[in-house]
Amino acid sequence: MESLVIKAGLGDILDKVKRAERITKEEAIRLYESPDLLAVGYLANMVRERKNGDKAYFIYNQHVNYSNICTNLCKFCAFGKEKGTDKSYEMTVEEAVGKVRDRLDEPITEVHMVGGIHPDLPFSYYTDILKGIKEVRPDIHVQAFTCVEIDHLAKLADKPVKETLEILMAAGLDSIPGGGAEVFSSRIREKTCPDKLSGQGWLEVAKTAHRLGLNTNATMLYGHIETIEERVEHLAALREAQDETAGFLAFIPLAFHPKNTKMDDLSRTSGVDDLKNIAVSRIFLDNFPHIKAYWVMIGPKLAQVALSFGADDVDGTVKEEIITHMAGADTEQAMAIPELVRIIKEAGRTPVQRGTLYDVIKEY
Repeated sequence: MESLVIKAGLGDILDKVKRAERITKEEAIRLYESPDLLAVGYLANMVRERKNGDKAYFIYNQHVNYSNICTNLCKFCAFGKEKGTDKSYEMTVEEAVGKVRDRLDEPITEVHMVGGIHPDLPFSYYTDILKGIKEVRPDIHVQAFTCVEIDHLAKLADKPVKETLEILMAAGLDSIPGGGAEVFSSRIREKTCPDKLSGQGWLEVAKTAHRLGLNTNATMLYGHIETIEERVEHLAALREAQDETAGFLAFIPLAFHPKNTKMDDLSRTSGVDDLKNIAVSRIFLDNFPHIKAYWVMIGPKLAQVALSFGADDVDGTVKEEIITHMAGADTEQAMAIPELVRIIKEAGRTPVQRGTLYDVIKEY
């Protein structure tokens, strides 16, 4: 395989990967532009196995999307709706907590909770949900509110982000998901999500969380109107932030789903593009412990292949995913543990059930 990499003109990058040296942005662009997917995948797999061996992680988690009412209405989003319009909804605190109560008989270890930027829910709504979840399930890890939501909650609380996070942590917040990063490029944000928190603002919220001991994830929404250079600049900003605060757990490339969005004239991503994003991010983000192939976005079959292209995590059981499915995803809305174990074993990896912070619960 090394001869294949050299034949693909990537021998110098191979040497760097072997020495565990950091690649440059220019080299990342070359990897993206390389037509030899197997050569790029081979390099990514070297990094993946050096960091995580043959382990492939998953989690028993539950998603709660408390409301899709949103003032941002990003062009690439099928989830967010204007208040009072068709398909808009908001849960009461009791309804959101009830979603967790309904599954007390399942060994769920994480509640993943995000929503839109709601125009008039009070700050107390968010703290009450956190407290309510912890009351009904005290040991659950609550991963909630994207950096965009946290910025919004700080405005609601009329406090700095740091103080807002401290209040949320006291109420039950344990970590922050990676959504809302999209692509950091100001050009992209002006064209697709002009009302959203800036890329720099997203990074500042994440770094503030890290300094408080809160881990977060990071994402990139790819496959719409961004350039390869903009993808790499996004990855570079994440790598720089991780150098500074070391609080990111995983990077999750998110494939754009155009159906029911204002960008529905675009095509869905190809399998090659999906694998290339996972592979390049694994090679470039040398300071990120984990790369996730989110099966809801790319499908379980491609997620299996991705485990040999840099990914070491497929996410989890999910339990009622809404956001991607509103954009036309044709995957299931949940997956049982035996199925997750099967697809990981079929891919030649060792299935490991984890907690949110990658503590090992069970190795299969």
